[in-house]
Amino acid sequence: MPEHDPIAEPVTLPALTLGVGREVVLPRAAEAMVWSGVGLPLECVAVPGVLLRPGDVLVEVELATICGSDVHTALGHRLASKPLVLGHEQVGRIVAVTDQSYAANGMPLRVGQRVVWSVAVSCGTCVRCRRGLPHKCLELVKYGHERMQRGWELSGGFATHVQVRAGTAVVVVDEHVPATVLAPASCATATVVAALGAASALVPLAGATVLVTGAGMLGVTACAMATDAGALVVVSDPDPARRQLALAFGAAAVADPSAPRESPTGVASVLAAMQDAAAAEPTIALELSGARPAVQTALDLIGVGGVVVLVGSVSPDDPVLLDPELIVRRLVTVRGVHNYTPGDLAQAVTYLGGAWHRHPFSALVGTTFPLARADAALALAATARHPRVGLAPQPPATLG
Repeated sequence: MPEHDPIAEPVTLPALTLGVGREVVLPRAAEAMVWSGVGLPLECVAVPGVLLRPGDVLVEVELATICGSDVHTALGHRLASKPLVLGHEQVGRIVAVTDQSYAANGMPLRVGQRVVWSVAVSCGTCVRCRRGLPHKCLELVKYGHERMQRGWELSGGFATHVQVRAGTAVVVVDEHVPATVLAPASCATATVVAALGAASALVPLAGATVLVTGAGMLGVTACAMATDAGALVVVSDPDPARRQLALAFGAAAVADPSAPRESPTGVASVLAAMQDAAAAEPTIALELSGARPAVQTALDLIGVGGVVVLVGSVSPDDPVLLDPELIVRRLVTVRGVHNYTPGDLAQAVTYLGGAWHRHPFSALVGTTFPLARADAALALAATARHPRVGLAPQPPATLG
């Protein structure tokens, strides 16, 4: 992905003047970095004004972080409409509201509040929303995933501002928690909350032995959360640096899935050694990598009465072997988790507010680029050197 210096004069879209709602003309035009296709540089588009419809909020972005799905879209590894504004992990400050703008807890939103918001915009009335699945709404749209359109140009986090639409779960956040900690809440952290919630509905976390496959952003977050809840966590990842990171987030042991089967560092050997040390067999397995062998490992090694939560498999892949007799005889439950509910996001924010002192969450954003260098940020994120790479509308005091 080529590094790109944006054009000096961004393409300018006119301010909106029609429709029902509140027109907001900014003192300085908002800017969004727009993706138009694989191999093409992001284009800076200026938006001088927005029309806030009832329930909408306009937020000035403090920091956005680059999720793996942003990289996959930019590289053409997943289908996406274009042009679009990437980005769905961010924290920012409200600069405009309507008289119908409310937080997820029902409180009115105010100008000046620091907030994060969900990846999903839901209708709230369809059959899935009524079932408690707003993240699978029949009318679902998602920040950073939708084609840029007239009336919703500021639809992703790679921008100075985001127009947060009615039907989005907005959570007010603490002023003292670093932006590097909060930005991933609206994807990685909330998804982990959902995954642990799916597991703990069947197996209590306190006292459980938990196998986590994948020590990326989700994996180390899951390690910290499960450890804080009283679980003994074993993390599997082929990358030595990621295994060390997992230890920093509370892992009791780490394993190398690429090691030979008889190796003491292999997953089965590490789990066997834990059991020899009086630890219970794993009754929770969180598969967060999306790697087919890791899915198989989780299914093969889960203990009696255990639950396997699949999270990372969000792209097509070859099927894995599932032996129905073993599932039946071992009383195993397999659950899938994709995205999260508003309650999960609120819980993620609450958790981070206390956990960032205990675990090095702020260090997970390895480098922050100014928004104008979004191409360079995407290129670095694609190397997976850091769990997250940051984008700030204004350059921070020191840049990596």
